[in-house]
Amino acid sequence: MPLKAGQFPAWLGFGVLLLSLLGGSGLYLWNPEPLQILRHAAFDQFQRLKPRPYSDTAVKIIDVDDESLKRLGQWPWPRTRLAELLTMLQAAEPASIAIDIIFAEKDRTSPRTMLEFWQLPADKAQWLANLPDHDQVLAEAVGHGNTALGFALSPNPSLGDVPAIKAQYALIGTSPLSYLLPFQGALSPLPALEAAAAGNGALTFISDADGVIRKVPLLLRYQNTLVPSLVAESLRLAQKTRNYTLHSLADDAGMAAIGIGRLQIPTTANGEIWIHYSQPDSRRYIPAWRILAGEIDSRRLRNNILLIGTSAQGLMDLRFSPLGGIIPGIEVHAQALEQILGGKHLSRPGWANALELLAILLGGLLIGAVALGNGAIFSFVGFILALLLLWGCAWWAYAYHQFLLDPVLPSIIWLMTFLFTSIFRHIYSERSQRWVKQAFSRYISPNLVEYLISHPEQLELGGRRQTCSFVFTDLVDFTALMERLDPGQAVSLLNTYLENMIAIAFSHHGTLDRIVGDAVAIMFSAPIQQTDHQRRAVQCALDMQRFASRYAAELNAQGLAFGQTRIGVHSGEVIVGNFGGKTIFDYRALGDVVNTASRLEGANKYLGTLICASEATLAGCPEIASRRIGHLRVKGKSIPLTVYELLDETNLNPAALTAYQTAHELMCATDPGAIGAFQHLVDDHPSDKLAAFHLKRLLDGESGDLIELSQK
Repeated sequence: MPLKAGQFPAWLGFGVLLLSLLGGSGLYLWNPEPLQILRHAAFDQFQRLKPRPYSDTAVKIIDVDDESLKRLGQWPWPRTRLAELLTMLQAAEPASIAIDIIFAEKDRTSPRTMLEFWQLPADKAQWLANLPDHDQVLAEAVGHGNTALGFALSPNPSLGDVPAIKAQYALIGTSPLSYLLPFQGALSPLPALEAAAAGNGALTFISDADGVIRKVPLLLRYQNTLVPSLVAESLRLAQKTRNYTLHSLADDAGMAAIGIGRLQIPTTANGEIWIHYSQPDSRRYIPAWRILAGEIDSRRLRNNILLIGTSAQGLMDLRFSPLGGIIPGIEVHAQALEQILGGKHLSRPGWANALELLAILLGGLLIGAVALGNGAIFSFVGFILALLLLWGCAWWAYAYHQFLLDPVLPSIIWLMTFLFTSIFRHIYSERSQRWVKQAFSRYISPNLVEYLISHPEQLELGGRRQTCSFVFTDLVDFTALMERLDPGQAVSLLNTYLENMIAIAFSHHGTLDRIVGDAVAIMFSAPIQQTDHQRRAVQCALDMQRFASRYAAELNAQGLAFGQTRIGVHSGEVIVGNFGGKTIFDYRALGDVVNTASRLEGANKYLGTLICASEATLAGCPEIASRRIGHLRVKGKSIPLTVYELLDETNLNPAALTAYQTAHELMCATDPGAIGAFQHLVDDHPSDKLAAFHLKRLLDGESGDLIELSQK
């Protein structure tokens, strides 16, 4: 029965990706309440990280705070006191005054109201009845200034007070009535007060599902009537206009903006504005008791919009803020007015949904394609980078343009896509691994096959101790080159390189221990013992380096950045033999010597050398040209090795070698003159990286020739 690979069909993987994106897009369009809460939580976090800076935009809160109640008596105050407060504020010539209090019932402290509870003689009752009515006193005060009162809207139609509308509307486009927040009932001020007021606006807040106030309506719908909010009315009176100009969206899909005098305020389709909150600031509050006590300079109030309300804890006019705390309801009005007058509007633009859906589809396609075609780590890193880019863009849009773009739902859908495609690939990867295991169970390792066929008597099952020499090579930066080249070209270059390197090893009768990517490990004196294995290893390393340098130069001349080859050489006792058991065996060497040879190859990177050989290897061929590097202690070793750099005799510079040896002897003797000697050597031979390495060590305060390598 033929074996079949486990690679999944492309159409099937694309089908999984497409289904996950369709499901995610449906979730986005459905927009269930839990996802809205998550989206709003992200917007809140943006505001907490960068709230709107407070600036004095001529909006002040006249605060009936706890101290005012303590000084002037419990709430509700007599309407005459409120009239006194209002009169003093009007004298300061503010732009407008808005009262965040609903005067829906008569003042219980009014003299005529008291007659209903007190049993008095007729003359005294008549005297009391002739006293001024508190509500009338307040109505007269309201009528003397540019003052707006407030009413409450309710979905309950049983509240049937029709609020008096003081403004007129000019429509540009179709009426946005059907898109405004609908209400059926209203609780209005007393008729006398309502008639005296210059403006009348709704005090209604609409919190989101989590109870947080993020938007304030400028316009609402009471039954089939347009009604303004208190924020809109305070602006209208301050702008000294009677009209609101309502701008509809081009496709008649609700409101786009509202014009109030010189102000053009962008809104949502429902006639709301997003509030860009600033941190609580005492500068926007003036306690009411200080006004009544005459302690406030009237110049602080001139041309300001004044909001009369309360922050007293016991009066329960408190709201949840996106910044994480509880603020008075009057401050919500104030923050909305500050934002409008400051001219910087936090908004969720009409194109946000289309952009987010496009990000979901394009980003999901990219993430899914990467997950289907690459390994887990690469795919996960790509997914994380995509998330960072998404959230970075959302933050940039908020921080620099005051746009609210949702990074939460695209992140969730991308995660779903990543998980589905990754799980799908994992399932087929397991099938592929089972196929590879089944296929390669029919093969044995090809190492040493030719030798064993020619010399079967040399085959020894098990292992034995033997002194061997090892040559380890590695190609610098070949992985980066492969990523830039066509796969066929990259494989061709690597195959040519490996073929020649292995041919050189075989010419010196070395044994190929293994190939790992572009790295080659060669073993000498096994399986056949070679008395001159150290010389063979050294000559093999030099010949490999000559070829590698020549090959790299040829490719570099063609514009291909083919790197240098680094080589490590070491000798010592190891255990050599067949490992793997009865199922499959591989002939190789095990022991610390093998690891050390590999470490010496890696040490070249830090030393600036190309061939690093141990003293144990050079002891068998002392005539080989070399120069001493020093005592090298590699990572994981406590005893340092004496190591040398092998030199190619074909381009040896005797003068430079003599200068290096002199400088090295001074360094070993901890002579301060070693720095100058190495400095002259580097000046005369800038390409001598080993001399530069020692010079840097000495300049960094090190001495002697003990070199510590903390990395492999």
